[in-house]
Amino acid sequence: MLRLAAARPLARAAARSVVAPRVRCMHDDFKPQTKSYAAPSITVHEQIQKDIDTDPVVVFMKGVPDAPMCGFSNTVVQIMKAEGVSFKGYNVLASPELREGIKEFSSWPTIPQVYIKGEFIGGCDVTMEMYKSGELRKLLQDAGLKATE
Repeated sequence: MLRLAAARPLARAAARSVVAPRVRCMHDDFKPQTKSYAAPSITVHEQIQKDIDTDPVVVFMKGVPDAPMCGFSNTVVQIMKAEGVSFKGYNVLASPELREGIKEFSSWPTIPQVYIKGEFIGGCDVTMEMYKSGELRKLLQDAGLKATE
């Protein structure tokens, strides 16, 4: 009984006390860093087209090929590795303008997105189905990116 009686005044005092709001002060070194995807002189869509035209296989993904940051991106990376094809990965998490721009560019709402020889192939599910059926291997061979077996 004594414990309860002693605890009540403390509980009432705590209920009446006013807690000052926390002010979050963050030094610039610790703020999330994003970088602009496109150069100031060109649009995001122009930069995406340039990147797709530059590399034969391009994957717009969450994370980078050595460290994918979502399961779907990882699946696409593993498929490309299994096919023995080198590819260029672009991390959409590093640039909000790229993340939204690639969705508009392809009219495809999800990430990752795979491009082979400038042609949009699809996302993880499409790439996986093509891999399972052998269609991806044939496409890569026809594009001259993989030796014919």
